[in-house]
Amino acid sequence: MWTRPEHSEMIQPAQLVVGLFVDIDLPWGAHPFLYSKFCITSVEQIAEIRALGLAHVKYYPNKSTATPGPLPDHPPFQTELPAKGDTRSNFEEQKRARLQAQKDDARRAERGWETAAKQTREALAGLKQSPKQAGQLLASLSRETADKVSAGGEILLHLLGDKKDEGPQFHALNTMTLAMVLGKALKLGAGELADLALGALAHDIGNIKIPPHLLKAKVRAKHEEDFYRAHVHYGVDIARETGVFSPRALAIIEEHHEFLDGSGFPRGTKKLAPLAQIVSLVNRYDRLCGPESPEKTALMPAEALSVLFARESGKFDQKLLGLLIKSLGVYPPGTIVMLNDGSLGLVVSPGRQSLRPEILIYDPDIDKKDAVIIDMSEVPELKIEEAVRPESLPMDVLLWLNPRRRLSYFFSTEVAAD
Repeated sequence: MWTRPEHSEMIQPAQLVVGLFVDIDLPWGAHPFLYSKFCITSVEQIAEIRALGLAHVKYYPNKSTATPGPLPDHPPFQTELPAKGDTRSNFEEQKRARLQAQKDDARRAERGWETAAKQTREALAGLKQSPKQAGQLLASLSRETADKVSAGGEILLHLLGDKKDEGPQFHALNTMTLAMVLGKALKLGAGELADLALGALAHDIGNIKIPPHLLKAKVRAKHEEDFYRAHVHYGVDIARETGVFSPRALAIIEEHHEFLDGSGFPRGTKKLAPLAQIVSLVNRYDRLCGPESPEKTALMPAEALSVLFARESGKFDQKLLGLLIKSLGVYPPGTIVMLNDGSLGLVVSPGRQSLRPEILIYDPDIDKKDAVIIDMSEVPELKIEEAVRPESLPMDVLLWLNPRRRLSYFFSTEVAAD
């Protein structure tokens, strides 16, 4: 369990040794380290700290695995700061550039989500009065999404910032986004990706005919459950009325609650269309993480993956399940983690290695929007010790990290290589 490093002491740079957990009391751009609070792991780091010219360095005894060295017998030698244009300056520029690139990617995903959420909200609200027009709006968004994914290189998943409003567009966009991640990994063609995006985005359109209290209920009487399950049939009817759904996209709506072991509904079939298998899986994952989770409380993302793998693997195609775990990482976006140096962070992107995601580092001294994002693939000495349950954290830490009850994520794409 994570505990904050409450007690700190000041020591001279000459007393630094490997194993001390230190806090570099300088602006982030004024030192060469990826973040300000860390455990010293090498003599090279000690030399870099001393070269900063600090009179004292703050360290945390309860987070350290060593004790400071002895005080020097003579006044400490003041190392001059390196001149501009040398290796250190270049490293700091590279560090800032990497962080800026990460934030630019996240901003692109945020803008893309805001546009898609507006269109999805308008389309879902207009289905009753103008199904054909609403269907065209959904189809347009789906084609645009599929085109971006098809034309781009690697697809990168991003946890989004705080969203004030709620509504069906959250789950719809999450399902579409996760389906696109898997579709891209499966190398689906542009036409299949477009059908997958449309079916995933509209899989729950039948919910507009179900009373809201039944949609939110975790326990339903038999007649209520039958009514709720009818949203699948309603969805297929509405989709047909729009005139924009291909047979493949219709199959997604019809089978998004079906499972390969026959335990799903409404037909209990074991034969699912290939694209429907993708949406059945990602729909289940997102529901396990959301407020409507069939569990007593919404699961942490890592817990949801564990449930799918350990308890429900028979419901899904094993290749797809493995691909979802690989795509989201062992610690999916939205997971709070403790690192081996005692730092705490929020996973914001799976990164390119399953065990080494991109993490927003908790630092109460700065605004969250200015916090450092660590790509763990670039910091080999860092490791994730464990996932931390939100309720185990102090309230001020939880408010800073603000892991939402409703996780929202979207994608950005790299430019495809020639």
